Amino acid sequence: MPATTPDRSPGAVTDGAPMIDAQGIHKRFGSLHVLKNVSLRLDPGEVVAIIGPSGSGKSTFLRCLNYLETIDQGRIAIEGETLASTSAQGQCSYAPEREARRICRKMGMVFQHFNLFPHLSVLQNIIEAPMVVKGLTAAEITPKAEALLAKVGLSDKAGSYPARLSGGQKQRVAIARALAMEPDIMLFDEPTSALDPELTGEVLRTMRQLADERMTMLVVTHEMGFAREVASKVVFMDQGELIEAQPAREFFAHPQHARTRAFLEHML
Repeated sequence: MPATTPDRSPGAVTDGAPMIDAQGIHKRFGSLHVLKNVSLRLDPGEVVAIIGPSGSGKSTFLRCLNYLETIDQGRIAIEGETLASTSAQGQCSYAPEREARRICRKMGMVFQHFNLFPHLSVLQNIIEAPMVVKGLTAAEITPKAEALLAKVGLSDKAGSYPARLSGGQKQRVAIARALAMEPDIMLFDEPTSALDPELTGEVLRTMRQLADERMTMLVVTHEMGFAREVASKVVFMDQGELIEAQPAREFFAHPQHARTRAFLEHML
């Protein structure tokens, strides 16, 4: 099971704090203003789906949350601990590198294209990060890795190499690998967009199981069925802006913004 115990390290502020609190996020790539004053709060146990057209900033926002990209302005706090903040003079700064990495380990990330190590077996892919980052031995982490493989329905693939797996199997291994680090939050960046339609369902079933277990999840997705049925809240982004955020039922039944309505008419 993923860890749900809050981080109790010195300086951690957990009582009543949201899992993710991003406020006023701006991000530019040169002259391109990719994120424009984006704010989002994610509470414990929530599943939030971010939808929107390609190029709207969804994946960039996710990458900013876990320090794969740096922001130009705004504030990011994870479980009450500040990752990035902006001074009154508009200068953005990050927590010291070691602290920033520790804070980011509260989040597991699943990417669109799996990012498995091709030279390692499925089991080795899962145990690698806990051994390198946490200093665990193979003997210590292997039982948990095997349990995670069972969880995602791939116990029989422990000794296989990624080249021998289907896309759906690779993505489920990637989910197990992220869970092996015992994150409190899972980030998914379009986890099914690289899969054939018949393989999408097996990945979504794994994600639904995590949602049923009250894992806090932020999911960039184009799967409207998943957003409607599993998400507790749906966020619509367009042209770098967060246009609308509502509970899932209200979002699909009564979208408030014309841009949201136009997008849903095209997708549904």
